[in-house]
Amino acid sequence: MKVFMKKFGIILLLFSFFRGQMVQSVPYDHTASIEASVYGLFLQICLSNPMIPLYSGGVIKNSEFNVGLTDWTVPLGVQATVNRSSSGNKFAEARTDGQPSRTVYQTVQMQPNTHYSLSAWLQVSAGTANVMAVVRTPDGQFVAAGATVAKSGCWSMIKGGMTSYSSGQGQLYFEADAAVAIRVDSVSLQPFTFDEWDAHRQQQSAGRARRSTLGVVVARGTDGAPVPNATVTADLLRPGFPFGNGMTREILDNPAYEQWFTSRFTVATFENEMKWYATEGRQGHEDYRVPDAMLALAERHGVRVRGHNVFWDDQSTQMAWVRSLGPDELRAAMDKRLRSVVSRYGGGKVISWDVVNENLHWSFYEGKLGPDASPAIYHQVGKIDGETPLFMNEFNTVEQPVDMSAMASKYVAKMNQIRSFPGNGGLKLAVGLESHFGATPNIPFMRATLDTLAQLKLPIWLTEIDVANGTNQAQHLEEVLREGYGHPNVDGMVMWAAWHATGCYVMCLTDDEFKNLSVGDVVDKLIAEWRTHPVAAATTDADGVVELDLAHGEYNVTVTHPSLVSSAVRTLTVDASSSSSENAIDIRV
Repeated sequence: MKVFMKKFGIILLLFSFFRGQMVQSVPYDHTASIEASVYGLFLQICLSNPMIPLYSGGVIKNSEFNVGLTDWTVPLGVQATVNRSSSGNKFAEARTDGQPSRTVYQTVQMQPNTHYSLSAWLQVSAGTANVMAVVRTPDGQFVAAGATVAKSGCWSMIKGGMTSYSSGQGQLYFEADAAVAIRVDSVSLQPFTFDEWDAHRQQQSAGRARRSTLGVVVARGTDGAPVPNATVTADLLRPGFPFGNGMTREILDNPAYEQWFTSRFTVATFENEMKWYATEGRQGHEDYRVPDAMLALAERHGVRVRGHNVFWDDQSTQMAWVRSLGPDELRAAMDKRLRSVVSRYGGGKVISWDVVNENLHWSFYEGKLGPDASPAIYHQVGKIDGETPLFMNEFNTVEQPVDMSAMASKYVAKMNQIRSFPGNGGLKLAVGLESHFGATPNIPFMRATLDTLAQLKLPIWLTEIDVANGTNQAQHLEEVLREGYGHPNVDGMVMWAAWHATGCYVMCLTDDEFKNLSVGDVVDKLIAEWRTHPVAAATTDADGVVELDLAHGEYNVTVTHPSLVSSAVRTLTVDASSSSSENAIDIRV
């Protein structure tokens, strides 16, 4: 017996045309929960019962433990039983002699080259614990598929996934980092072939979130009469989806670098040049000449700049003079720095601020000034520049599930701490996910984490994308970029592939002559693809109306007709609010 919660969606068969073939599959379910839905009060909602399993459990049998431990196996050293809550909900409970605590496991038949979407609901017997989902693959590997903070008395959703590259039997179980009993319920493991996964991304997500169909009405300016049989073309001036790259100071005296960068990207993040140690290496001696020049160059080309960063919480990045300061002296130095950089580049010069970089992993300012140091910094930045989004920029949240410091549940908790600080309720906050992936990115986990963080109802950007070098680096970069672009809640992407004469951080797109490497070819291919629209020219009907299906962006719309002395050109912005039924564009000729 399960206590049901309302869900917006049912399982249907989806038929979509992809790569010239019809793909039939279960639609991907973006449902996630962070148990915190009271915006403005930031109260933690305690769920006394879990939701029903996604996909009715997928390949997991007896996913709600309604028939005891049937289809589940109790491993050696684990004591397990099925219990019932006061409301009648059944769940499995397992306790292990020693650590880590483990649950029962289920053996499933896994398929090769298949993505698996995983979800479950977890609780622990006392306090809190980090609980990880583990899949033992057919080839004997133990793959972390997701992690969350489980609590006593409240159910928490874990959502993740993994990829199987071989066929055979696999096993799914959960383990905690504390000596607690683990309670588990509503387990789901849903397989998707690679083509099915890509079709969901293309048809369900990118095809809807990144494009709009709008009506264009062509009428005469003199009497308003419709102009039938007019030819209407749309030429993209600027793509609507922000896509950028890291930029270094070498661009200032390298025309080839400048041409290569500005012909591709609409957003830049200065790799180091705006950071505190770059602008005030010696106490009291500020020097903004380099970032000023880089910003001027970007503005000349219409490239928008992210403000990176106000502070960095990593102890190792602090200047010696900063580390030596006492609390009062540090506050004064930080206030001077904050006012200097935010006043200089705020008010629209930058499009975002990374406020306290990586403060899930590091805690330099908290160690010096107390646990509310970071929320207080957000408050101060917001007072000076209240219109620019303030990002919480972090690594390993979306990249991989084994970093317990940066899991999505801890990201949410930190964001709620920032939100709940006195005076921060009106801040324009945003989610920044650095996205430094290893040689083989876990794409199902990436999508699941984006689903989870989307529940914050804040803008999400992938801010520093790269993929470690390996034999399939270009292929994996393409998968990451397509996954980000295809997720309906991702609002922009920036790569971390800034060019240096001495070599790149992790991933180079070009050689030193700015000729593309294989990863650069992938980037160019995707830029071209995302800028295209299928209707190059269309003809108005008898009412002077034509529908255009366009990727979001800014366009020059040109109308030609034999009755016109010259073509009529209008500038048009297409975004998520555009709709043929609601916002017809009236062009007078």
